[in-house]
Amino acid sequence: MKQDARAVGKPVELNGRSEDYLDYQDVPRVLMALVRNQAAGAYNAPHTHRHGQLLYAVSGVMRAVAQGSLWFLPPKRALWIPAEEEHDQLMLTPVQMRSIYIQADAAAGFGDRCRIVDVSLLLRELILVLANEPIEYELEGRNSHVVALILSELAAARTLPLQIPWPVDRRLLMVCRAILETPGQTHTVAYWADQVGASSRTLIRLFLKETGLTYRQWVQQVRLACALERLENGEPIGRIAQDLGYVSASAFSAMFRRAIGVSPRDFLVRD
Repeated sequence: MKQDARAVGKPVELNGRSEDYLDYQDVPRVLMALVRNQAAGAYNAPHTHRHGQLLYAVSGVMRAVAQGSLWFLPPKRALWIPAEEEHDQLMLTPVQMRSIYIQADAAAGFGDRCRIVDVSLLLRELILVLANEPIEYELEGRNSHVVALILSELAAARTLPLQIPWPVDRRLLMVCRAILETPGQTHTVAYWADQVGASSRTLIRLFLKETGLTYRQWVQQVRLACALERLENGEPIGRIAQDLGYVSASAFSAMFRRAIGVSPRDFLVRD
């Protein structure tokens, strides 16, 4: 069931600035920045916004559910959420959220599908600049350039193939939850079919029907999301590859390059 944004968490003021989205929604600005810090384990129940939202945290990791998929958000990634799209958020670590809200007419140009976008160093700094301004900031001078640059950077940001479609079938849910818990497992479809009391053919059909991906493709999406978080935490590629079930770092890097288009090391290089 959809809830309005005021039902989310316990809004307070941070440095004199409201953490409640409803204090922002009628502000006569095309673009606004919401500042909210939340503890690990905090959960924002399913809700909607009349604005388009760039869900972003400068530190910490979030997990969001929107449009039938899971989305994992480390600090260099953000989730574009179209206006009126129901979503939730779970804080996997302490999070310093700095979300951007864009009026619906302007937000329409960024599409009607959720997607993970790469947050450049420039976009990050622009968001922080706006977050330090009053909610109803001055429209002239520097701020007008900051807003225009944020919109430009968002339009140019690359989309990353990190969506994890989430099923509804009870048997497939059991499998997907187990894989999400231990993404390095190397079990076959036949193994999982035996675990949930279904045939291999049934599970193969369900994966395609409910996620649009094959079993192998779905597992790869989970591993990619896990790998990105760990790479950005500075963990060695060899350890990540081993933990995620790859026979070598080179095998992991080859998978990463096929999926993302660059090597793990190159992916983390910032201009």
